[in-house]
Amino acid sequence: MGVKIFTANIIYHLFDEFTEYVKQCQENRKADTKAVFPCILKMVPGACFNRTDPIVIGVDVIEGVLKEGTPLCIPDRNSLKLGKVLSMEINKKPVKQARANDGNVAVKIANDGSAVYGRHFDDQSQITSLLTRDTIDELKQFFADEMKREDWMTVIKLKKIFNIV
Repeated sequence: MGVKIFTANIIYHLFDEFTEYVKQCQENRKADTKAVFPCILKMVPGACFNRTDPIVIGVDVIEGVLKEGTPLCIPDRNSLKLGKVLSMEINKKPVKQARANDGNVAVKIANDGSAVYGRHFDDQSQITSLLTRDTIDELKQFFADEMKREDWMTVIKLKKIFNIV
């Protein structure tokens, strides 16, 4: 029936087994979420390495945290969707996430061809993560321990930009 039964001769082993199971369940739930971490990015002038699919640009993280899989958009252009972050590099080393103090970040974005650098956006465009009410709720439920106070302030700014209630 799908019920997990724990057995052990020593109570401490039973406790360790149970806590490991709880951690595994939490990790599985986190992996199944569509949570989007908040970030506000600014393009580095002249740092476009590929204009179309995949878009490869250099950015500075102004606020929040940029992670792999984050959907990016340009709010000034009616929330023009750029695509999802495939990979990132800092100083030619791959990273899974980037914050404001990490410096310039090379970002590879999967794009369906609907956004082209130079035609739809340029160096002056501000790029943000695409937040929705559902993604914010998942951040609260599953990632509250990973979020910093500054990240929540970025969520509040993005809620105003996207008119999320």
